[in-house]
Amino acid sequence: MQGHCDPAFSAVRDVFEQNFADGRELGAAVAVYAGDRKVVDLWGGVADRRTGREWLEDTPCFAFSCTKAVTATAALLLAERGAYEIDGPVTEWWPEFGARGKEGTTAAHLLSHQAGLPAFARPVTAEEAADAPVRAAELAAQAPEWEPGTAHGYHALTYGWLAGEIVRRHSGRLVGEFVRDEFAGELDLWIGTPDEVIDRAAKLTAGRRAPRNGADAPRAVEDDNVLERLASAYVDPGSALNRSLNNPHPGKGGYNNPVVLRAGWPAAGMIATAPALAAFYRDLIAGRILRPDTLADALRPRVSGTDRTMLVRSSFGLGYMRPAMTFFTPPAGRQSAFGHTGAGGSIGLGDPEAGLTIAYLPNSMGDQLSGDLRAYRLTEAAYTSLT
Repeated sequence: MQGHCDPAFSAVRDVFEQNFADGRELGAAVAVYAGDRKVVDLWGGVADRRTGREWLEDTPCFAFSCTKAVTATAALLLAERGAYEIDGPVTEWWPEFGARGKEGTTAAHLLSHQAGLPAFARPVTAEEAADAPVRAAELAAQAPEWEPGTAHGYHALTYGWLAGEIVRRHSGRLVGEFVRDEFAGELDLWIGTPDEVIDRAAKLTAGRRAPRNGADAPRAVEDDNVLERLASAYVDPGSALNRSLNNPHPGKGGYNNPVVLRAGWPAAGMIATAPALAAFYRDLIAGRILRPDTLADALRPRVSGTDRTMLVRSSFGLGYMRPAMTFFTPPAGRQSAFGHTGAGGSIGLGDPEAGLTIAYLPNSMGDQLSGDLRAYRLTEAAYTSLT
């Protein structure tokens, strides 16, 4: 391992090292802030399995859906400035969105996975997905799969073009441009990544077979029948889960594809270092991005219950995940933590009550269906270190 760890947070280092020792990691980084103090900044392993390139201090990694929290923050900042009303109709500033029964949709619906548009109605390529305004227009013309506001279902990729259109229409900028201009310009965090950053970024790889979790390990989903339904839905091309996760398809190279990385899909296109993602949450809970009252309102759960896409219980505020099966949080954080997970095991988390922020980014893709606990164990260790 390289980096530094405050002795009080040595439990985080122990877990991080054990993940490598158990064969659960190829390369990864973890960062923790306690207030404004960076108490953990660790990295290790291999950034690119093909070449053997080491993971360095400034190695960024694809963060998958951790992106959504950053995109949502951009949209919330504009609402805070009075650009639009969170609970007002989308058609006031996006008239075309009212097509095909969506005229009652509010910005809050877009930000909390209630819009009824969890997937595109046709296959979309990575090249097409790079044109954010056109993808937003396509969704605006599409019929919803449920009446907006009557249910929630995870909008794995479409979320970015829906929430991103809030940003574009009220700022004249794409999400990545707005984020760097307004609150992330000093951070190693990009939604739409320059080629020189792509060149030094970690390369994602399929997870290696790791030891099973022990019988006493915590489980986000206790019912094995639910796990079976999830596994079945994941491979069923007609299921909402499969359609939401796999369309647009990233194309050749998967999420290492430079076409995807340059475009910066605003639901799952961010590249960042772990310290940068943790610092984003540090600034967020400190009131340096949003006013405390804006954040508090955004953290209020708008939806909680069975997710029509993910089939298990999820809970969302305005763009932020709240503790549930889809945001599996140690008991110490289950009332106050928020953030977002990413496919393969990544996480960004903030806790205003504890004054704690955490980011963990691996390049070895975990399998959440089998209970990947790398992020959970790191988060648990960070909370334990506060006591």
